[in-house]
Amino acid sequence: MPIYEYKGLNRQGRKVKGSLDAESTKAVRVRLKKKGIYVTEVNNKAKNKSKTSSSGGSKVGVEDLALITRQLATLLKASIPLVDALGIASEQTENASLKMSFSEIKGQVNEGATLHKSLAKYPKIFDKIYVSMCEAGEMSGTLDVILIRLSEFTESQSELRSKLKSAMTYPVIMFSFMLILITGLFVFMIPKMKEIFDDNEELELPLLSEIVFNTSDFILDYWILLLITFATLIAMFLVWKKSPAGSDQWDAVKLKFPVFGSLIRMVAVARFSRTLATLLNGGVPMLTAMSIVRNVVDNETLAKAIDEARDNISEGESIAGPLKKSGEFPPILIHMVNVGEKTGDLEYMLNQVSDSYDFQVKNKIDGFTSVLEPVMLIFMGVVVAVIVFAVVLPMMAMQSGV
Repeated sequence: MPIYEYKGLNRQGRKVKGSLDAESTKAVRVRLKKKGIYVTEVNNKAKNKSKTSSSGGSKVGVEDLALITRQLATLLKASIPLVDALGIASEQTENASLKMSFSEIKGQVNEGATLHKSLAKYPKIFDKIYVSMCEAGEMSGTLDVILIRLSEFTESQSELRSKLKSAMTYPVIMFSFMLILITGLFVFMIPKMKEIFDDNEELELPLLSEIVFNTSDFILDYWILLLITFATLIAMFLVWKKSPAGSDQWDAVKLKFPVFGSLIRMVAVARFSRTLATLLNGGVPMLTAMSIVRNVVDNETLAKAIDEARDNISEGESIAGPLKKSGEFPPILIHMVNVGEKTGDLEYMLNQVSDSYDFQVKNKIDGFTSVLEPVMLIFMGVVVAVIVFAVVLPMMAMQSGV
């Protein structure tokens, strides 16, 4: 059902405005008249103020999506009809984009459309995994169970992203502070100290002092050139990274980074395992699930390895063999998948792998941040100490020469 925005006057003659979902503008006027509101203006919100289904809706936060998915699953489990559940869910959410999309989906389902086809019209909100899971739920008659799994999957992905963001917040703040401090020393303090030493023509500056003072002069004389060069390099890197060849090369390089490379691979393996288990549990066929799961690893090198494995699986091979041939997946995943295939409990084994790697990612992030803090403090201390010695040594030479 479309959402309409209205303006009008209440019984006291005061201006009021709001929005509600209804079949038509006439229905809006009738409902508001019963509430004692004289309508002066009615507009279809979908046509006038928001992105419609043709543009796929606007981006929605993972937390909001997980919450409304769980609410919808709870309503369906309580034997509330799908159309009514969609309406209640749209009224419960505070997210404007979700409210409008669920209201429109309710109207489409009420007219006979399937839920998954209605969701597919909003690709910016509901990705392929979400749509495929809902399709499997509708086909198997277990939509409420599938939605619970979807909400758990979405929440776990949200938690992992939150951990990564929080882990990087402190290092970024520390690095920014360190950069500002060092720049301030080279731009403001060192030039003033250099003027004092320049007045003493007989003073011979130590090598350390010469290097620090010349660095300061270079920054002051060529700061515009340095800024332009830095901005150009960043722009060139971004253009290269966005190109098809550059993107593939960058994804391959990322996996080889010290410390970060193994962390990126762990996150990708955890996503791969969790997503594949969720899809298979939801009744999605293996080949379809492999086509979907390639998109969640967020790395083209790993995605290509999954594509090759999918092609081999379509020819009758097992899952573990093709994944092992790629050389991109860790032995524990291969072993667990192999055991899962033999015992017929592949989904359980994949979840075990995902839990293991989620735990390893958390420990690695905690360990990395705990080590990074003293390393950055030591580095900052060394830089400041070098600058202090560069200033103190000439002063000592001046005093000894007096």
